[in-house]
Amino acid sequence: MSERIVVDPITRIEGHLRIEAEIEKGVIKDAYSSGTMVRGLETIVKDRDPRDVWAFVGRVCGVCTSMHSLCSVRSVENALGITIPQNAELVRNLMLGTLYMHDHVVHFYHLHALDWVDVVSSLKADPVAASDAAQKLSNWPNSSAGYFRDIQSRIKKFVDSGQLGIFANGYWGHPAYKLTPEQNLVAVAHYLEALEWQRQIVKVHAVFGGKNPHPNYLVGGMPVSFNLDEANAINSERLALVGKLLSEAKTFVDQVYVPDLLMIGEVYKNEWGKIGGGISNYLSYGDFPIGAYGETDNFKMPRGIILDRDLSKVHPVDAGSPDEIKEYIYHSWYEYSKGSQAGLHPYEGETKLNYTGPKPPYTHLDVKDKYSWVKTPRWKEKPMEVGPLSRLLVAYAAGAEPQKTLIDNTLKQLDLPAEALFSTLGRTAARGLETKLIADWTLEFYHSLLQNLASDSRMVNHELWDENKWPKEAQGVGLSEAPRGALAHFIKIKDKRVENYQLVVPTTWNASPRDENGNLSAFESSLIGTPVHDPKLPLEILRTIHSFDPCLACAVHLYDEKGDYVHQTDTF
Repeated sequence: MSERIVVDPITRIEGHLRIEAEIEKGVIKDAYSSGTMVRGLETIVKDRDPRDVWAFVGRVCGVCTSMHSLCSVRSVENALGITIPQNAELVRNLMLGTLYMHDHVVHFYHLHALDWVDVVSSLKADPVAASDAAQKLSNWPNSSAGYFRDIQSRIKKFVDSGQLGIFANGYWGHPAYKLTPEQNLVAVAHYLEALEWQRQIVKVHAVFGGKNPHPNYLVGGMPVSFNLDEANAINSERLALVGKLLSEAKTFVDQVYVPDLLMIGEVYKNEWGKIGGGISNYLSYGDFPIGAYGETDNFKMPRGIILDRDLSKVHPVDAGSPDEIKEYIYHSWYEYSKGSQAGLHPYEGETKLNYTGPKPPYTHLDVKDKYSWVKTPRWKEKPMEVGPLSRLLVAYAAGAEPQKTLIDNTLKQLDLPAEALFSTLGRTAARGLETKLIADWTLEFYHSLLQNLASDSRMVNHELWDENKWPKEAQGVGLSEAPRGALAHFIKIKDKRVENYQLVVPTTWNASPRDENGNLSAFESSLIGTPVHDPKLPLEILRTIHSFDPCLACAVHLYDEKGDYVHQTDTF
């Protein structure tokens, strides 16, 4: 006999995601992913000046801050045929790389590590043994026995007070936790250090974008000026600060994040290197252009698709083609003019908020009908996983370096086959390996920018900024790789105003409900076959869903202008 359990909300960041799982004989046999709030963001920007849209859509989320602004300006530039100066592209790459490092570190330590790390267990650790373990991992200076003894005392105060604060509501003592008390203490110490580190790296956004979150962008370039000797411009002092922050970030990633990742991987590899693979198709739009975006297909992160886990071939993807990407609402609480069975390319996409059918029940979802506010995107009718794992798999299949060598060396170090990449642990590891790559790339971009500024300080291409030169109608797509995966903004411009605007975001791909043919998307598929020790403490479900770094703000969005109570959720 099966039992259906509910985990709602399942994210540690901002909610809006509900997972229902059917468990039979201790194993998940089916799962359902539901976005629990409607997204109507696209309707806000209709009829506005396309050059202003980045400022609106950038506010869809403050977690992967700046991603939607970057995608928006790229969509307008694509529609109007604008190429930006190389310096502006380098600054955008630096902004993007900074976001990646911040986002991935925060996700690993503060949103996902506690799925692997038992905080309370660290109270049993021997600080001397923890020091020895940490020093074997890396040369990170904060590794003395006294340091870990102090960390242990801080944790004990939390526990003794009965108020665990940031460590509340964990499944501490769950048998699925496998780290030793000393390893747990090392990981908790680095959790606390990462809280301090993440406050510093975002200063790069403040230098180039004026603030964080939601730094400034500009169609045609970047809204910054360089003068090495001018106090009111980005001068030599501010550039030196950026260099210092990027170097410190690389040290933290190399000596803290990646070693902790390998420590966890070594302990959990035999089980979690085989669980949570889910669907077998992977999509990456590519990013970190080498040259001007839109005039090159040369990216640090390659573009392409992997089908059926076949790493011998990379398939091309054209997001602007009406025959490739379509969004469906068969199981989503929306309406289309052509009916719920229709699939619409985003250029023709609709976000109709006058849905009058059955409302979310919040008892058990009626999974035979509509059960999510997330649409269901498909590439040539196939579901896709997006995110760090997809990016590394596409790069690996394409033979891109240094990705291929880094992946091969990591698999060898952990004594794992390539098949282990298709798993919960593989997804978690991919994020850390990607962060290591980006820490190196941002320093490359930084030094290239310094070299360029010696002879050219241009940051804006004003071509076609005169709207009188615009075509009467135009359409374009802005593509990017957000930390959580493939991101696309589609814009149609008519009479100098936005006629239609649609976002197809990473979590739409991963968290969407199944399609009309019953094909599961990434979240739902990844849970099938997962053993669950105790349905009342579903730690195993958290591990796999959190490995995607789910963030629903850009996929679902609702504000009640009266502040009325909207719904109730059962929190585990």
